[in-house]
Order: sequence, then C-alpha cells, then structure tokens
Amino acid sequence: MKKVKTAVVGASGYTGQELLRILLQHPGVELVCATSRQYRGERLSDVFPRFRGVPGAELRFTAADAAGVVASGAEAAFLALPHGVSVEYGRELVERGLRVVDLSADFRLNDPAVYEEFYGKPHADVELLKEAVYGMPEWHRQEIEKARIVGSPGCYPTSIILPLVPLLKAGLVQPQDIVANSGSGVSGAGRKADVAYHFCECNESMRAYSVPRHRHLSEIEQELSLAAKTPLRITFIPHLMPVNTGILTTIIAKLAPGASASDLTRCYEEAYGKEPFVRLLGEGVPADTKNVTRTNFVDIGWAEDKRTGRAVLMSAEDNVIKGAGGQGVHAFNIMYDFPETTGLILL
Repeated sequence: MKKVKTAVVGASGYTGQELLRILLQHPGVELVCATSRQYRGERLSDVFPRFRGVPGAELRFTAADAAGVVASGAEAAFLALPHGVSVEYGRELVERGLRVVDLSADFRLNDPAVYEEFYGKPHADVELLKEAVYGMPEWHRQEIEKARIVGSPGCYPTSIILPLVPLLKAGLVQPQDIVANSGSGVSGAGRKADVAYHFCECNESMRAYSVPRHRHLSEIEQELSLAAKTPLRITFIPHLMPVNTGILTTIIAKLAPGASASDLTRCYEEAYGKEPFVRLLGEGVPADTKNVTRTNFVDIGWAEDKRTGRAVLMSAEDNVIKGAGGQGVHAFNIMYDFPETTGLILL
C-alpha cells in the first residue's frame, strides 16, 4: 500500500490525540509532522504515554506554522485547530500542493454571510471557502474524491444530519418544527482549563448550554435545507453530559401524511445499508453511547409515535472520532483512494 506523508496541525488537543492514534496505525500514512505550540520539541510518546513503543511515536512536536508543515514534505494535512485559526493555514497549504482536511468550522459553510452571523466575524478567505467540500462521506463522497480542501463536519451536526437527511430527501418527515436534543461528553469543549468543565462541576450533573442558538446550527440547517430543497430551521438544544466522550441525540419530527415506521426502515436501509460506518439498529431500538465510544461508528434507531404522528430518531457516536478525527480520516481515505475503512475499524 502506498504511504501518504501526512501532517497533523494542532495535534495535542483531544481531537488531535485521536487523530494521532488513528494515523499512527494507518497502513497508508507516514506521519511526518505534528505541531503544538505548548509541546514543541517533545516526543509524541512523551506527551501521550499511551503511544510508547508505537512505531512513529518518536516524532517530535514542531512549531505550529504553515512553512514548517510544508518543509516536512507532507502531502496531506489535518487541521485540528479552533475556528478562526485553521483559515490561517488553508491557503498556503493548498497552494503548495497539500490536500487539507480541516476539522474546525472554518470551511464547512457555503455562505460567508452565515459564517459571519454565527461566528462573529467575516470569513478570512471567502474564495477558499467556496471551493471547500463539506466532508460527510455518506452524502458528499464524489465531491470529496476530488477536493483540495475538505471541511469535516462537526460532532453534533453529524449526529443530527445523518438520521434526518434521507427522510427529508424522501419526503417522509415534514421540514417544519423539527426538534433535536443532544448530549455530549466533556471532551467536546476541548482540552483547555475552564472552571465550567472541571470534574466537580460536571460530575453527577447534566445541563443545557448555548440556548437557543448553538454555532453548529449553521451547518445543520445548511445540510438539512439542501436535503429538503427548502429553507429549513430547527430547534437544537445541546447538553453537557458527565462522560468523557460520546454524543446521544434524540430528534422529533412530524411524519408526512401516510408515512409510517416501515417507510422509515425502508428509507434507512436504502440510504445506509452499504455504508461502512452507519449501523442501523432498527425500529424501536434506542442508540447507546457505550456501544460507539472509541469507534468511528454512528448507531441510528427510530420509532413511530402513532399517538402524535411523529417520528422519534435516535443516534449515538463518539464526538472526537466519528464526530471529528475518524470522519476526517474517512474523507482522507476517499481522497487518496484507500479502502474507506482503512485504519478505522476501532473496537
């Protein structure tokens, strides 16, 4: 198998750590660069002792600058950086011939005005934003194959878009009055010191946040509107769960007249029956985060509430793998014509 020289920019956060875990074991990857301002000069295996003895983990973190990434000889780069920072790297890396998978929000949106509305400042590279492909393999596979830059979906959006898109495309649920409630593990806040995410603040507690408008609504509504072929607005309420990783989402949507659970089952089987990382649990089977953490799978269950005429859609995923690093590697596999599951069957 050919090996692609690969860099991870911002490799010391939770998502960066999971990316390293996957890429160090990926038979098609030669890891040549991992950047971290905080750990510059230290070995990966010293910062993350779990990597001790793993081939390639003797690599040292380098300064976080685009010139250094290019100088490493990397052909591909993952950007595991905060929004507003990734965009500083995208243009130079792409113009120097690297193919980029960005895990921030900087290249997910089609409309720069929506980016400014939700992220509070104008987009710094509108032309590159217009070129970027939304990196959800299940629905944008052909565009990803040819892309120079991919904006990998957010964790919450993945858990909401995947259950809803096939049903909206098929007209089985109505696009009005959709409500999604999601809970995420604390790792979703990133690897930073913040009192709100200390153990004593999160343990044995659960709370909503970013009510009524979380930033991820922008890409959720973008993709759902494309599926429904009409502008669509949903209510989305995220919650912080007292676990390290995992996202659990429950979606309530009004069924279209005449639609039933059997229609949902048939639609899901047609849409995802051959998808390697979507596991269909079946009618009436709830998703459970314990079955997906540390994997690249998303589990989807569904039910019909005949009393109210609503569909209840349930999904679970790992927020830093299927919701971040693993999904990015899935797109990378498509970009470089590797089997899509390469490096991603994580048990």
